[in-house]
Amino acid sequence: MTSNRPYLLRALYEWIADNGLTPHILVEAGADGVDVPDQAVQKGKVILNIDNLAVRELDLGNTWLTFKARFSGSEYDVTVPIDAVLAIYAKENGQGMMFSMDDETVPPTDPGSDPDGKPSRRPHLKIVK
Repeated sequence: MTSNRPYLLRALYEWIADNGLTPHILVEAGADGVDVPDQAVQKGKVILNIDNLAVRELDLGNTWLTFKARFSGSEYDVTVPIDAVLAIYAKENGQGMMFSMDDETVPPTDPGSDPDGKPSRRPHLKIVK
C-alpha cells in the first residue's frame, strides 16, 4: 500500500483551516529534497505556516508539498518531500498529528499471529493520548 501520510496531511490541513485556525507543519530540514530558506532552519528543523493567507500556490501532493512564500521580504519557492513532514498542527491550540520518520509500509501478517508466526495473546492496538 502507499503511504497514508499525504492523505492525513490533506485531511488535517482542511480540518484545521475549516475551524478558522492556522495550519503549521514541522519539517526535517536536512532530509533529501527539502528546499527552504536557511534562515528559517533552527536545530535542523523548520516550522512553516501553510495557511492560505501566508502562502501562494500550495500543492499538497502525494510525494511533494510545494508553495511560494515570503521570507524576510523575498519570495521563495518552498519544496518539501511529504516524508520530511514530521507534524501538522494548529498554531493556536497545538491540535494536530505527529508522524514518525520511518513510516515505511509493513508487509501484512496474519492477524492471529505475531511476526514470528506464534499465536498472539494480546490485541495489537494501543491507546494513544
